[in-house]
Amino acid sequence: MTRKIRLGAFLPGGGQHVAAWRHPDSPADGATNFAFHVHLAQEAERGLFDAYFLADGLAVSFGGGMEGGNAKVAGFEPVTLFSALAPLTKTIGFIATASTTYEEPYNLARKFASLDLISGGRAGWNVVTTATEAAAQNFNLDQQHPHATRYARAAEHVEVVKKLWDSFEDDVFLRDKESGRFFHEGKLHLTDHRGEHFKVKGPLNVSRSPQGHPVIVQAGQSEDGRGLAAATAEVIFTAHQRLDTAQEFYRDIKSRARGLGRDPAHILVMPGVSPFVGGTLAEAQAKYDQLTSLILPEDGISLLNGLTGGTLDLKGYDLDGPLPPAPPTEGMKSRQALIRQIADDNNFTIRQLYQWVASARGHFTVVGTPETIVDTLQEWFENEAADGFNILPPWLPTGLTDFVDLVIPELQRRGLFRTEYEGQTLRENLGLPFPTNRHAAARSARHAAE
Repeated sequence: MTRKIRLGAFLPGGGQHVAAWRHPDSPADGATNFAFHVHLAQEAERGLFDAYFLADGLAVSFGGGMEGGNAKVAGFEPVTLFSALAPLTKTIGFIATASTTYEEPYNLARKFASLDLISGGRAGWNVVTTATEAAAQNFNLDQQHPHATRYARAAEHVEVVKKLWDSFEDDVFLRDKESGRFFHEGKLHLTDHRGEHFKVKGPLNVSRSPQGHPVIVQAGQSEDGRGLAAATAEVIFTAHQRLDTAQEFYRDIKSRARGLGRDPAHILVMPGVSPFVGGTLAEAQAKYDQLTSLILPEDGISLLNGLTGGTLDLKGYDLDGPLPPAPPTEGMKSRQALIRQIADDNNFTIRQLYQWVASARGHFTVVGTPETIVDTLQEWFENEAADGFNILPPWLPTGLTDFVDLVIPELQRRGLFRTEYEGQTLRENLGLPFPTNRHAAARSARHAAE
């Protein structure tokens, strides 16, 4: 089968751009307007996107920062939202963010297994370690855990969740009314995990879904993040501004995965792309300029503070001067480094920097016609930089509709993207293998050895 581009749709109801909620096409209450989210899900499904992706934060961030602007100080919890959207769609997947730092493995495994069953095998878990002091202070802490500690906990957390998802083998349920035998007792398994961070007996009280278990997604780019992704992730959401850095990340992840005994083809690297699409370059640029004009300076400054790890206070600095150095952070180290790189590579002032990252927070922003945008996507896809892309429409719904109506047909014309869904589950559509239950696999291995 010819390799195809995979596409995620990153669709926070309030819009991705820090000023998206101010755009005349966008509903001001988009973050908590359920009918609007239904429209977005169905529009993304019309475009044959693999999945609807949602980030999540565990603290309010006024005026910008990592939570994304005034429109996003309050919004839906992703698993709850996706459980409501799943019955209103047919095939699109749902990738929800949940924290290994502030959630216990059992509760997290249970709610994602439930979403996977409700959706008929269309769920994905975006694994995050949650950086910010504000989030820590909502969970009995005065300050966040060190970066390395969060990632050590995350690695064990994912291990426990996957064990819990294997509590039931795929054919455990007999449901034989005549005999009264509901399930095969030998195919239900305890977890019995005892580690540095967690003790979990199990089993999980939710069964496996048609896709085995939710797709595991990860978004870290630091050294610890790369290690976690190579060991556990099936999809990696990453941020790059240049082809060369995207290629370095892609090759490094595939090499690490191969070294761990994993098939590199079963790990999909999907950089974020924020497209401004127009019939002409001038039309696309006008869309970019319109949104840029709506940015309040205080929101731009707050955004940069969040993206540089919450350690850089820009109040009082000349907005038309250079970005000062940011002190080290225990937050998102890779994003702090990326923002520094963007500023240095482009010789941006503070104002120019927040204008550029306002649409995608360090992800790649492209402004152009459908043809030029697809040229860029194709170059990355065909040159070991991406297996697909997470599309971040700058404002909604128009940014999404522009992509579906203008860019998708060009991708299809070039044979780079599907013309219909390949299957019914998220795994099938992403081309990922069904995860064999570990207990069934062990039994098969024993029988083969006998």
